[in-house]
Amino acid sequence: MFAVHLLAFYFTKLKEDQIKKVDRYLYQLRLSDDALLDIMARFQAEMAKGLGRDTNPTAAVKMLPSFVRSLPDGSEKGDFLAVDLGGSQFRALRVKVSQDGKQSCQLESQYYPTPPEVLQGSGAELFDYVAGCLLDFMESRNLTHKKLPLGFTFSFPCRQTKLEEGVLLSWTKHFKVRGVQDTDVVSALRKALEKHKASLGIDVDVLALVNDTVGTMMTCGYEDPRCEVGLIIGTGTNACYMEELRHIELVEGDEGRMCVNTEWGAFGDDGALEDVRTEFDRELDQGSLNPGKQLFEKMISSLHLGELVRLILVKMTKEGLLFNGKVSTALCTKGKIEMKHVAAMEKYKEGLSNTKEILTELNLFPSEEDCLAVQHVCTIVSFRSANLCAAALAAILTRLRDNKKALRLRTTVGIDGTLYKAHPQYAKRLHKVVRRLVPTCDVRFLLSTSGSTRGAAMVTAVARRLAERRRRLDAVLAPFRLSPHALRQVKGKMRRELERGLRRDMQGTATVKMLPTYVCGTPDGTERGKFLALDLGGTNFRVLLVKIRSGRRKSVRMYNKIFAIPLEIMQGTGEELFDHIVQCIAEFLEYMGIKGARLPLGFTFSFPCRQASIDKGTLVGWTKGFKATDCEGEDVVDMLREAIKRRNEFDLDIVAVVNDTVGTMMTCGYEDPKCEIGLIAGTGSNVCYMEDMKNIEVVEGNEGKMCINTEWGGFGDNGCIDDIRTEYDKEVDEGSLNPGKQRYEKMTSGMYLGEIVRQIVIDLTTQGLLFRGQISESLRKRGIFETKFLSQIESDRLALLQVRRILQQLGLDGTCEDSIVVKEVCGAVSARAARLCGAGLAALLDKRREDQGVQRLEVTVGVDGTLYKLHPHFSRVLRETVQELAPQCDVTFMLSEDGSGKGAALITAVAKRLRQAGEN
Repeated sequence: MFAVHLLAFYFTKLKEDQIKKVDRYLYQLRLSDDALLDIMARFQAEMAKGLGRDTNPTAAVKMLPSFVRSLPDGSEKGDFLAVDLGGSQFRALRVKVSQDGKQSCQLESQYYPTPPEVLQGSGAELFDYVAGCLLDFMESRNLTHKKLPLGFTFSFPCRQTKLEEGVLLSWTKHFKVRGVQDTDVVSALRKALEKHKASLGIDVDVLALVNDTVGTMMTCGYEDPRCEVGLIIGTGTNACYMEELRHIELVEGDEGRMCVNTEWGAFGDDGALEDVRTEFDRELDQGSLNPGKQLFEKMISSLHLGELVRLILVKMTKEGLLFNGKVSTALCTKGKIEMKHVAAMEKYKEGLSNTKEILTELNLFPSEEDCLAVQHVCTIVSFRSANLCAAALAAILTRLRDNKKALRLRTTVGIDGTLYKAHPQYAKRLHKVVRRLVPTCDVRFLLSTSGSTRGAAMVTAVARRLAERRRRLDAVLAPFRLSPHALRQVKGKMRRELERGLRRDMQGTATVKMLPTYVCGTPDGTERGKFLALDLGGTNFRVLLVKIRSGRRKSVRMYNKIFAIPLEIMQGTGEELFDHIVQCIAEFLEYMGIKGARLPLGFTFSFPCRQASIDKGTLVGWTKGFKATDCEGEDVVDMLREAIKRRNEFDLDIVAVVNDTVGTMMTCGYEDPKCEIGLIAGTGSNVCYMEDMKNIEVVEGNEGKMCINTEWGGFGDNGCIDDIRTEYDKEVDEGSLNPGKQRYEKMTSGMYLGEIVRQIVIDLTTQGLLFRGQISESLRKRGIFETKFLSQIESDRLALLQVRRILQQLGLDGTCEDSIVVKEVCGAVSARAARLCGAGLAALLDKRREDQGVQRLEVTVGVDGTLYKLHPHFSRVLRETVQELAPQCDVTFMLSEDGSGKGAALITAVAKRLRQAGEN
């Protein structure tokens, strides 16, 4: 018994001594966590360099855009071919993807050898060989007379400008084919396939060129939607991941994500890893097919690890540390130790016996100590490989987490490669080190079951799905993308309606009512005094005290209070509405301590009114959700006076009833005398302008000017713009409080744009193009998609992740791709609104220019409204449309400062000034 213990102690001591000896000798290959964190930081810097347009040409890590923009979402279906060129064998594959309520993927494949003469021959020979193998595969499965899409897995660095095109940058691994570098490999494959098309009846459409790493990610992405990293650790090594498009400066656009093929095997080719590389790495590199290239790969991949072990053993033997200093011819022969030998020597139980057998085959005579030492050499070399791979992968995971601005990242890494799969300890070591380097990332490692070739088919399937979605989305949004010709037609029709509205004999049937406001002048700077202003036009009602000061130090000071208009008041009786208004006025007068003063008042009433004088306005019809009864056809000023009498607490001098659009023009006119047009682009849409009295047939007199409130929201109510109204516009109109009315406003104003977007999103979801075809309960609610969400979603400052969060707030839990589509829908709807608004304004500008008989018109347009002010693109698109359709008009757009409050007071002040002048 004692002898057994003594023997065990001897072997333990022997093993410890040998391990320490090897550790001391190979100390440079043993990397601490601090060293790995440093390598991780260096790789992060290399990634940033590769993504930059200016720095990419000198970057060692090329970060190649793959033009794969989406992961599988489970809706892919169809029959696909794939071919895989990149290793010691060539593979042809047929993939049948079906949905049928659950995802399924059937595979048929065949391997073909890649002879050395093909790998070292010409490009034409290589691609003819690939085409011949594919033809054989198709013939054996009766596929020769079907048109099939094909994905091409090509496991070498390529620069792509689109998914189906790739220029080979350099060969790696053991490939040295002539005449292929710097050419498009897809074109070469198509050319080879074309030879067989007519004679043998094969019709293959190469839709996608895919790197094997990307293929691995896509294969795993079909099984796990969280998979956004692909990793290969085999003959070669590489990684890819889904990067935010806004960070990829080599590609136009900033919406969505794209898979980036890092080509990390070249990390260190610029000297960034010189302090990490050892004399053995340099010797291996010098004896390789591509000295000075793929230096990171040569420290990691299975193609090189066996050779690295051999070089170490040769040197240790020559220094007398192994085999009694006696080398064999086999040990000195390049390539005699392969990765399969390293893996066998590191096996847990039979590792030592495997080591002795392998060394004996190399004509060596190993002792027990030699076998222990050689086994530990293998462990150090393969462990360093896993460590280096883990450091670079940790850098990618950190970047993904930072891109998402997440405290913790939960993601999946799709992984393939013989080293990872066949080595007994490699996977466990890699996982452990990654989790140690990035403790804030919860990583699942998913082994690719059918290799990267299936991934090529999945990329092709996704590409076809996206192309089909693109086609159908374009068809839905095409009616919103109005051509210049269509806009000129809108401008012409608007011009005719403007003219009709001014004529006495046509105004009754005109859709643009051209209502006289009896505002006959703009501010001249002499206005002064205290005025009250009321502002009713939306869900809130304001009461203001406005103090106007004239002279050199002219100024306007305002004090206001906002009151809510409850829905039951908006849609109750007229008496209830005006009693509520008077209640609010009473509270304000009490609050300001001016209840006894009889102040002049201007009433901003932002609904269509027919006026017989400046202080009389008959309501033509409610808009913007108001439906109070017994108001239409009544004078709103009289209704206000009667409500004041009913309360019997105060009296007011109601001087003017004012439209908010007119108030906007007057506010800007106070600052700029050239302002003769007012535009509202907000909850509603309207325009007013100063018209020559001689052109206003419905009002007596030919001298001077009068402001006309066009009420252009009703443009098209006679059907004249039905050719540009979409099914979504009709759906919104039919569901509104005033079907068939205000059709132009329903296409251009903030109150309705969100609802148009909701209708489109419902249709796209029903078609299966959004939210996996699932219509949420929230999406069914009318009004849930407010126009403010359009402004937020279209903001240039918002990344898609934030857009996705906005959609989640609305109960719409979609993918990144869903966010892109919703953003595009919002853009199409708001851009059409701006262009239609611009076309209408261009009609008015041309009319004023021709009326004044000038070649060029210089004019200022006062503008107000949340859509114009807050939407990120509306104002720009509007201005560009006006410039395009009214090129002879020099227009300055001036933002109004509280047109409905300050403007009402200014109109009241101007009216009092003109009234006093008339009395004098």
